[in-house]
Amino acid sequence: MNLFKKSLLLILLLTVSSLFSQNFKPDSYSASDVSNMSTWELLKYDGLHMFNGAAYAYSRPFHWGKTDFYRAGATTLLVGGIYTFDEDSSDFFRDQKEDVPKLLRDFGWYFGSPQNNYGVTAGIYTYGLLAKSPEWRRTGVLMISSASAGGLLQQVLKAVTGRARPETGLGKHEFRPFSGESGYRSFPSGHTVLSFTTAYALAKHFDNPYVKAGIYTVGLISPVSRLWSGAHFLTDIVLSLAITIATVEAVDRYLDTRNGYGDKRYGKGRTGRDPQKMVFSFTATSNAIGVTLNF
Repeated sequence: MNLFKKSLLLILLLTVSSLFSQNFKPDSYSASDVSNMSTWELLKYDGLHMFNGAAYAYSRPFHWGKTDFYRAGATTLLVGGIYTFDEDSSDFFRDQKEDVPKLLRDFGWYFGSPQNNYGVTAGIYTYGLLAKSPEWRRTGVLMISSASAGGLLQQVLKAVTGRARPETGLGKHEFRPFSGESGYRSFPSGHTVLSFTTAYALAKHFDNPYVKAGIYTVGLISPVSRLWSGAHFLTDIVLSLAITIATVEAVDRYLDTRNGYGDKRYGKGRTGRDPQKMVFSFTATSNAIGVTLNF
């Protein structure tokens, strides 16, 4: 699919998703209805909500509230601050490359590659489908829907921004929109979007904060590996993480309105705890990336 077609598809999705969210309807199936579905019926039910979840994620900016704008502003300030030392941080990470075990670098590349990443998400969803587990089906649907929404968006943004990669040596200020060359596709990071979508969505399946932190850490290997290789600047990675988190959260909130995915997450869940109070956040400087789990 060329850029023109991708751009048209994105515009169409934004338009349709805006209309979709305006006419949002409750789930027509009860939890018992879904539990009695055949495997084929479950597949159709989940397929519909994979698409709807992506459309819902695209529609969210049209319905932002005050808190959402505050978050967007805070992210802008963070990225603006990091931008001032983008080249210094890139030099630092690239200097560490040879000291990093090759196995770790290879894992970062392969885990963030589309064919491998979708293999993992498809495997998790297939398990949930065959086991007829609402919780695992939700995790699989969340992964696939979020990755699809984020994947299309990052492909369009790469072409539209045309930011030069650090490895080109042209510096952080070089942008060549629609050049079509690989060296000008630095923002956003596709490996970051896919790998951290998988990690962030999978972590939602578990209540233990240490398990969540471990999954987040694995999910951050791909983003950092792209810094080591000089494929992206630190601002590319941080903004890609922000896009990923916002997308997964939007899709997850959509799935919470459906009755076929077990306990509700946005309210008192199966542990009696409010899941919204467990918040993943990240910080970045010229020589470090920090992960924080507040609970």
